[in-house]
This record gives sequence, C-alpha cells and structure tokens, in this order.
Amino acid sequence: MARKKQPSISAGDKAVIGALLRQVRRAAGYRSAEAAATAPGCPASRQTIYAYERGGLVPSLVQFLELVEFYVLGAAPAPASERKHESDLRALGVAAVSRALTLPAYQVVHAHELIARMQPELGRQRRRPAPARDGSPP
Repeated sequence: MARKKQPSISAGDKAVIGALLRQVRRAAGYRSAEAAATAPGCPASRQTIYAYERGGLVPSLVQFLELVEFYVLGAAPAPASERKHESDLRALGVAAVSRALTLPAYQVVHAHELIARMQPELGRQRRRPAPARDGSPP
C-alpha cells in the first residue's frame, strides 16, 4: 500500500520549534550550537542544531525531546552564573515540550482528535449472546 504524502510543515511551526530549542539551549548555558554539540552526550551535531534553530530542518518529535532532555537534564556546561536556576530551566523545558506537542508539525493534536472520534459510545454496547447450554456455538 502506498504511503500518503504528509502535509508540509509550515514556516511558522519551523520558526517556533527552532526558537524553543534555541531558548532552552541558551538557558542551559550553551552560548552556541557548537558549545552544545561538543558537550559529552549531545544527541546532535553542530550543523544539525543550527539547522533546527534556523528552521531549515525540523527535528522529529523524538529528536526534539532528546535535545530538550540533554539541555535540561544533561551536565551543566558552564558556571551557574551563565545557566538559569535549575527549577527555572526545568520549567522552561516542560513549557517547550508542551508547546511543541500542540504544533501541527508533530500531529499530536490530530492524534488526540482521532482518539476522541474512535471512542466507543458508552451505554450503547452490544451484549454478547449467552453461550448455548449444550456447548455448541451460538
């Protein structure tokens, strides 16, 4: 079966995703994409981070989550004076993930709408016929 072509991601969504990643990176104390990419455990290269932040590429949801997790929960790259307070950084990470999940680019809202449409109607369930007493199928 042929795959259905996915809708293109809007320039607005690309810009929002890039801005979210840049904001969390800078809050984590990484002044540049290069500084982040050279840190141990970084899940993306410098070029990839730049491309995400500029809107040239859109990370998959998994890639987005990996980068945010790295920035928020990874090792601190700089002295505390260059990094947001731990609780502020964590709150910013939560806000970034929450915002990304609402974007059409990641289809999560569409998934929730589909789930709502597929919910069975409660109270109108069909009853299964009782099994026959002689052991034969109904």
